[in-house]
Amino acid sequence: MPRPALTSFLAAALPALLLASCGDGSSTSEPPVPPAALKAVVENPGVNREKLARAVDEAFTREGIGETRALIVMHGGEVVAERYGEGYGPETRFLGWSMSKTVTGVLIGLLVADGRLHLDEPPPIPRWQRAGDPRGEITLRQLLQMRSGLRHEEKAEPVYTSGEVRMMFLDGRDNMAGWAEAQPLESEPGRKFKYSTPDAMILSDVAGRVVAPDAGTAAERQRLMADYLDARLAVPLGMKSLTAEYDRAGTMMGGSMVWATAPDWARFGEFLRRKGSVKGAQIVPRAWIEFMTKPSPRSSDYGATVWLNRDSGGDREVLFPEEGPGDLFAAVGHLGQYVLVSPSRQLTVVRLGKTDEPDRAALVETLARIVDLYR
Repeated sequence: MPRPALTSFLAAALPALLLASCGDGSSTSEPPVPPAALKAVVENPGVNREKLARAVDEAFTREGIGETRALIVMHGGEVVAERYGEGYGPETRFLGWSMSKTVTGVLIGLLVADGRLHLDEPPPIPRWQRAGDPRGEITLRQLLQMRSGLRHEEKAEPVYTSGEVRMMFLDGRDNMAGWAEAQPLESEPGRKFKYSTPDAMILSDVAGRVVAPDAGTAAERQRLMADYLDARLAVPLGMKSLTAEYDRAGTMMGGSMVWATAPDWARFGEFLRRKGSVKGAQIVPRAWIEFMTKPSPRSSDYGATVWLNRDSGGDREVLFPEEGPGDLFAAVGHLGQYVLVSPSRQLTVVRLGKTDEPDRAALVETLARIVDLYR
């Protein structure tokens, strides 16, 4: 039989204990996952399904990250989560913006593998090959690693002075590569990393010169380059939606204007994750993808047309080196376009949408949470 003092204590404490156990738990538990969010995730995604659904949902509902229009997570070669914003779907083509540079990087790799270009030789640009022109020292490798030394100021202020704006919309718009190639050197080739859309446009011109050397018109040059893109990349990768825009000179706008659906951007990420192979067929040599994902001598967080999940050593933080895997790399585009790839985690994450620069850090944090689930 309980002692009177203990009985009195239990009588006084029991209501409080019951209230605590029956409370709403708002301080320790999360709200239920919305059914629509859970529906976007397969039954067995390789991690806790509810956690992945919640992380994906955050990409669409979190305040201050802009508008997510499509998100795909692939693990082990399978789609484990796929969701679209209102008005968008798996057939919607999305502009890759600077993710286009990575597509261009792969095209250059095909031409190098074919022996039609060489990494450590100057590219075939006639105006640079004139006697005494110091730009004749720029190599293909340096262009791919954004260290050409050319005077291209990305995101300059005021905006109309910015290299990519002048090239695409102002004095360079009719012949974008011609404008980019006409710029003088501001530093010795190879010495300094400087992210440059004009450099990528030069690479597109180089590809065009090799693929269509005898094209008599801009229209013919465009047609031949489009056929090459289709035959060597789109068809082998199964990227039926892959298409590029061209300037009036017939040059592919490979720095910013390549389009594809979200599933096709995911196929591109998987192709990179598998080091250039698709269903056992080696489309581009493994060594080329390894080169693309190796840090540039002048930038620890950039390879050759891809960003690496490494500390930049400065104030630039494109990915999340303190949280994500060291082998993670990405194609990254204006307004928050991402194809994130981690071979060690067998992971590809695609996010497409519209996020202004002030909100980019919050978006990156949200994407990092998805990647972190696959530790």
